[in-house]
Amino acid sequence: MNKISQVLRDAHRYEENAEKMIAEEDRPAFHLSARTGWLNDPNGFSYYNGKYHLFYQYHPYDSHWGPMHWGHAVSMDLLHWEYYPAALAPDEVYDKDGCFSGSAVVLDDGSHLLMYTGVVKEQQSDGTVREVQTQCLAVGDGTDYEKYAKNPVIDSKVLPEGCSRYDFRDPKIWRKKDGTYCCVVGNRSDDKSGQILLFSSRDGFTWNYENVLISNRNRFGKMWECPDFFELDGKWVLLTSPMDMLPSGFEYHNGNNTLCLIGDFDEEQNIFNDQHNQSIDYGIDFYAPQTIVTPDGRRVMIGWMQNWDTCSFRTQHMSWFGQMSLPRELSIKNGRLYQNPIKELEQMRAGQVGYKNVSVAGTVCLDGIRGRKVDMEIAIAPEDGKEIYRKFAVRFAQNEQFYTSLSFHPGDSILKIDRKFSGSRRAIIHQRRSQVNDDRGKLKLRIILDRFSAEVFVNDGEQVLTSVLYTEQSADGISFLGDGVVKMDIVKYDLSEC
Repeated sequence: MNKISQVLRDAHRYEENAEKMIAEEDRPAFHLSARTGWLNDPNGFSYYNGKYHLFYQYHPYDSHWGPMHWGHAVSMDLLHWEYYPAALAPDEVYDKDGCFSGSAVVLDDGSHLLMYTGVVKEQQSDGTVREVQTQCLAVGDGTDYEKYAKNPVIDSKVLPEGCSRYDFRDPKIWRKKDGTYCCVVGNRSDDKSGQILLFSSRDGFTWNYENVLISNRNRFGKMWECPDFFELDGKWVLLTSPMDMLPSGFEYHNGNNTLCLIGDFDEEQNIFNDQHNQSIDYGIDFYAPQTIVTPDGRRVMIGWMQNWDTCSFRTQHMSWFGQMSLPRELSIKNGRLYQNPIKELEQMRAGQVGYKNVSVAGTVCLDGIRGRKVDMEIAIAPEDGKEIYRKFAVRFAQNEQFYTSLSFHPGDSILKIDRKFSGSRRAIIHQRRSQVNDDRGKLKLRIILDRFSAEVFVNDGEQVLTSVLYTEQSADGISFLGDGVVKMDIVKYDLSEC
């Protein structure tokens, strides 16, 4: 076992004791949550030695953001997770103020290489404090990790003029077919806008600057965080999380957001030319996604299921905060990113209940359709030969007092998720609207509920809306509403934890 610092040893002791105080039913059933304390961005998402590894931004000592560690969990199916001891702690001169986000890759000798952003607070001449950010390495065996003696491996010395040393973070590493290591890093340029920098290495330890892969040019928010860059279905895809965005119709919303760019990569010039842009998630709670390729060749993405502007609200008794989204299989269809729940989720299905050609006019409840761990597929259309309906809605996590709703207005093709009646006592973000593709009122929805979340997949993955729920677990009702007559087919499964 590698020699570990006292800071990391203290974190191990604390998290091992603290997790015992969290009952199983107080956690999500199949979404990874913080072992204890705080969780944000997914880090080091990788497949290593026969298991999926997911690290995460982690403050074990409090359910609020604090000095960043790397939490660690492993899984065989991406749905059932086992906690491992924290992998990294802020315990070196170059990362004493935080081990920020990063990624992982397998070395030729079989070791697991972690690449992360080390943070050091630096006082400026005007008395303000800024965070200097550098890229660092740690090597391990899937359980224990040792930081590289020559850290940091990428710092401001290699950055060209106009690249910020303060907003320079979140390396995503991968290997090319010839074995070369590459990584993209988020950065801020002189115009205060985001850009993605590309680096390369022959051995994973000595890194060279290549180029500005792509510049934001103030098109999508400001700083671009948490980049991921990969080839998918014959195109190249950049996922990133812009800060401080302005809305663009229903495509993007205010604040911190997610962005997918699809285009072509000129590997000679190391330049990415984007041709299509879209939101990754159209709901309330999704940020900083990261992807892997599974052993059977699927590109799978997972994200932080939270919104930075709602982090101050939580139920008071919770000793953990933050969970990951459902892992999603990615594809490109008609030039657009599609997302669907990983196929492994279907192995958890039990207790099928289905109905066909249900006429929904007013409020309708159906026997056997309820629950808070549910996979539910719904297809709606106007009643044959009748005027198109004005509104359809499904309410879930419902009792006499609370519910969250998903409503669709075919007149303007707007789908809205709304949790203002879900039990929150704060004026946080409660609803988002998305414009969807429907065929005169025909729409397909797949709604996946866990104890503390809802994820809605529209038209076989064309769009996704994600929301955290705060409603008490006893609220497990599901009902349907039609303004006009809606014809509905539905099949619902309970999701077993075994």
